[in-house]
Amino acid sequence: MKLSTSGSSQHPSRLNCLSPTLKENNSRKRKGERTRTKNDGPEKNDNRGTLKVDATVADQEITYPTDLKLLNTSRENLERIIDLLYLRPADGTKPRTYRRNARKHYLNIAKKKKKTKKQIRRGIRAQLQYISRDLKIVDSLLLKPGRSELLEKRDRELMATIRKVYSQQKSMYENKTHQCENRIVNLLQPHVRPIVWGKDKAKTEFGAKINISEVNGFCRIDRFSWDAYNESTDLKMQVENFKQTYGC
Repeated sequence: MKLSTSGSSQHPSRLNCLSPTLKENNSRKRKGERTRTKNDGPEKNDNRGTLKVDATVADQEITYPTDLKLLNTSRENLERIIDLLYLRPADGTKPRTYRRNARKHYLNIAKKKKKTKKQIRRGIRAQLQYISRDLKIVDSLLLKPGRSELLEKRDRELMATIRKVYSQQKSMYENKTHQCENRIVNLLQPHVRPIVWGKDKAKTEFGAKINISEVNGFCRIDRFSWDAYNESTDLKMQVENFKQTYGC
């Protein structure tokens, strides 16, 4: 039913029964304004789009690192390098590395399902002693002319990594701690760092930490770092990049 407000014969009570919305629309019509309806669509807004941000860790395909396993791998590589540097005719008797005893000591602890802290510390101390002995042998062989040329670039870089691992593990053993700056967890990928994430499944993950922003199904990596960082510091930068890219 269409209500009319024109004419002097209209009953006053009919005007009073009009809803406030109808009264406002009638007032706009008299002023020449256009009444907004549902078919007109949403109001025009300069702001548009939705920005989603999240941080995660891209896991590296490495074995789960432990101090004992890392030291054992370092020792085995040192023994391999000693075999490369040693020349039987010129060096005479080969230096003793006690590799069989070192392997036996490692397996006695590694094969146990439940390891006590005392057993782990004893195993770490033994591996540190073997590594220290092997490093002295390698240094003595490298002093001889032409021996450094026997090592490839990969082995030279591996030697530098093993020295850092030995220094870190020795410092943590003496100070009775499990934390150190720029801790190495893998010999072949020394750039990988442990990222404490706090998840129930894995509280610590190993890989690169990335901060991602997603717009309309497209993802953009805003930050990529091998070191741990606070992702909340990137929020302002991500919002400004969104405004600069999409203009809103």
